[in-house]
Amino acid sequence: QWEEIAIESSRKLPKITLPNHLAYVIYTSGSTGKPKGVMIEHAGMSNRLSWTQEHYKLNPKEDVVVQKTNFCFDVSVWELLWPLISGTKLVFLHPEGHKDPIYLKEIIDLYRVTTIHFVPSMLGAFLAEITIGDCKSLKQVLCSGEALRSDQVNLFYNKFSNVCLDNLYGPTEASIDVTFSEISPNEIPSNLSIGRPISNTQIYIVGNGLELQPIGVIGELCISGAGLARGYLNRPDLTREKFID
Repeated sequence: QWEEIAIESSRKLPKITLPNHLAYVIYTSGSTGKPKGVMIEHAGMSNRLSWTQEHYKLNPKEDVVVQKTNFCFDVSVWELLWPLISGTKLVFLHPEGHKDPIYLKEIIDLYRVTTIHFVPSMLGAFLAEITIGDCKSLKQVLCSGEALRSDQVNLFYNKFSNVCLDNLYGPTEASIDVTFSEISPNEIPSNLSIGRPISNTQIYIVGNGLELQPIGVIGELCISGAGLARGYLNRPDLTREKFID
């Protein structure tokens, strides 16, 4: 009888999550305007989170992260899970609070936030409400989602002389971000680079025949590595077109 109960109980145990299991699906329209569901596996998400902590090294005793991105966007994944894997305090904003620069400033000061993400356009709106000496707890600002401009960087370092600003890039199809660039306040180019690949990621600039382009020659950016998505949900034709050998 006990053996039968043990067998029955084992059948009810949750299945182990494997790296190739689906973690989430997020819809993106990209440049087409037609929504498509991107399937991200646990391996890709885990790689992105592991690199993030290895590179930025959140300290559970000192750092505070704000969750301010809508769940429809993949930045929200690292905002939620990075603090959890590092044991760092996570602060949630009120609904729509990410659109209010004054409210953001108050939250940063109240909870002594050290790390925050901005889409560049929102960073500009935030900086317009900031004066020198505000938000003294800030240590690190990460930008992604749009092209970061040099005038925004100049304004940032006019307001924050001791805060690091990083420019990150990545399509939804590659587990949030695939490249990063640490922007120095001492040398701000007119055209900002998307930087170099994160861990276990390869970036190629190729021509029409998928041949590697020489330095300085325009081409198409291709991504491979641990973060690559499984493909598009229920779109095998589009998956074959975009996820190529």
